[in-house]
Amino acid sequence: MKSKIFLLLGALLISVKVVAQPTDAFKRPDHIPFPASNPYSAPKAALGKMLFFDPRLSRNRNLTCASCHNPSFGWEDATARAVGSQNTQLGRHSPTIINAAWGASFFWDGRAQDLEAQAQGPIEAAVEMNITLPEVVARLKKVKGYQELFREVFGQSGISEQNILKAIATFERTIVSGEAPFDRWVEGDESAISSNAKRGFELFTGKARCVSCHTGWNFTDNQFHDIGTSFSDEGRFVITNNPVNKYAFKTPSLRNISQRAPYMHDGSMNDLNTVIRHYVKKTPSRPSLSPLMKSAELSDLEIEQLVAFLKTLTGEDKVITLPLLPY
Repeated sequence: MKSKIFLLLGALLISVKVVAQPTDAFKRPDHIPFPASNPYSAPKAALGKMLFFDPRLSRNRNLTCASCHNPSFGWEDATARAVGSQNTQLGRHSPTIINAAWGASFFWDGRAQDLEAQAQGPIEAAVEMNITLPEVVARLKKVKGYQELFREVFGQSGISEQNILKAIATFERTIVSGEAPFDRWVEGDESAISSNAKRGFELFTGKARCVSCHTGWNFTDNQFHDIGTSFSDEGRFVITNNPVNKYAFKTPSLRNISQRAPYMHDGSMNDLNTVIRHYVKKTPSRPSLSPLMKSAELSDLEIEQLVAFLKTLTGEDKVITLPLLPY
């Protein structure tokens, strides 16, 4: 009789463990996807890193790509809204470039279809780096070091608009969040995250319905939703002119989320607790509001558990050193 009881208890414990474990959908991929039109090479990524940190890609030589995508702040910046040319405040928070290699479109409104187009946007935007690509090409052609590096990477085509964008995009695709405690838990290490965080994951994938939009290993569906955070910026609608996209913004990844405050497309929420409480409250209805926006009844403890889980998504990232720029 005792042996039957022990067998029954053992089976029950095994079943509980299986239920508690995340699915394979949350496992980290084993490689970075690079497009056939712009394959990876180490020299190309190194060149892209130089360009990413080079102020010569801005008209007044006072901004770089890293000005808004700072590795110290989760590859965003720590201000609610980005600051551009002539110290002007922009309308939106800088989105992270972490795990951009897995993105389907870019910018909060998805107006760029690939990372090459994304790299071009801020360089030529009058309110950001405020310079044309032909002017950048002319500047870089005067730099002997860049002449040599572009020939090494791109051969006879050398320094060109497209090659500049290809190099930057290649570097950006190498920015991948490091292994996080959550990843170790997915692989079977039960001690990798706390019991509070485990309960937070259950809420995330269940009662709180966060997984409706924050799916997969990168915790984003790469889609656009009106979640009731904007009443002036029309978001994706400006690009598509489709009423369903009014006030809709791209679902951000949650990787390294604890490094990336403030939150939302406009940086209007300073901490994760505030973000979660936004989903708890009832959002005023409007035609474009996502049907997924249904208030979740969460206690203070459950909100605390969700935050504990979200913090397990921050990885152990490699130190980024500044490149030596060619002259």
